Amino acid sequence: MDYARSGVDITLEAHSVAALVGALGPSVRKSGQLGAPLGKVGGFSGLIEFGPDALALCTDGVGSKLLLAEQFGTWDHVGMDCVAMNANDLLCCGAEPLAFVDYLAVPQANEELHATLGRSLYRAVTTAGMTLCGGETATLPGIVNSVDLSGAALGHIPGRQTIDQERIGPGDVLIGLPASGFHSNGYTLIRAVLNSSGTDASQAPPFDPSWTSRVTGNDFERLVDVLLEPTRIYTTPLVGLFERLRSGHHSATWKDLHGLVHITGGGLENILRLGAQSTFVIDTPLPTPPEMEWLAKQGDIDINEMYRVFNMGMGMLLVVSKNVVGNILDELQRDLPAAKVVGYLKEGRAGVEHAHTAFVE
Repeated sequence: MDYARSGVDITLEAHSVAALVGALGPSVRKSGQLGAPLGKVGGFSGLIEFGPDALALCTDGVGSKLLLAEQFGTWDHVGMDCVAMNANDLLCCGAEPLAFVDYLAVPQANEELHATLGRSLYRAVTTAGMTLCGGETATLPGIVNSVDLSGAALGHIPGRQTIDQERIGPGDVLIGLPASGFHSNGYTLIRAVLNSSGTDASQAPPFDPSWTSRVTGNDFERLVDVLLEPTRIYTTPLVGLFERLRSGHHSATWKDLHGLVHITGGGLENILRLGAQSTFVIDTPLPTPPEMEWLAKQGDIDINEMYRVFNMGMGMLLVVSKNVVGNILDELQRDLPAAKVVGYLKEGRAGVEHAHTAFVE
């Protein structure tokens, strides 16, 4: 089983996105104006001028994880997924997530469902330290056949101090932040494995679901509860780190943070978005959550495909200066004790050399 045969062709998707971006023209707002673009289109977030500062904007949704939630009537955490996918993308450019708006499309309005989603979204923005300042709810019979939940988020970058990826180079150290589970990617493949194997996800997990970095704890009555574990929001450890690095009162400085990657759909290929002309070596990866090991075996999924689709236990990756890695790691472990050094950069062809998978380029 692989992602393409389950219905999602990552390569075709990448080419299609490139075609869309290639069809865009220049902004009507020019340099020096409020809202003028900063940087290129195609990063984890888009940046615009806002006086001496910058604003970051992004949009994302829960995706086909919603179909699994709908199948089992389990909606409690999908708001967390929606906010997390946006907040974590904002963090990748050094922005503090500030505000969020949601978009909910349904085939038919349902008071109980809407209330459940509202509570979930509120818990999520509270966790992320964001304001939920509005949204749109659309009832679209004939256009949507099931619930779709997405959103957009706004972040602030003081003094336009974005993360300077040009500093990435050999000798830098890689720090991995643990994922809580599958997060919000790869669910077309997950559902295909469940269907093809005849697995009843309403039954108890066929493995020990204990994992050190869950958001909801480790008390899972059903397999589907493990699969729907919400996406971790990384604002608390990372915004705290940003503030300390920018303050000038820390042994490490802002210039010591060279890159930050949200490991979403595409797995390790997300690291290539940093554009570094060096080799990322991940020789001591974070442990893999038990549900991912089970899925690979149950679906007979090649290990290279697993690392191409899923986060495999690492939700975010930081690239930092070697001389301050201990200080930065200490800061991160205050909130995420399982954060650890997972590798380094070396001279060589651009790509990712991983201990458990083929070279990614």
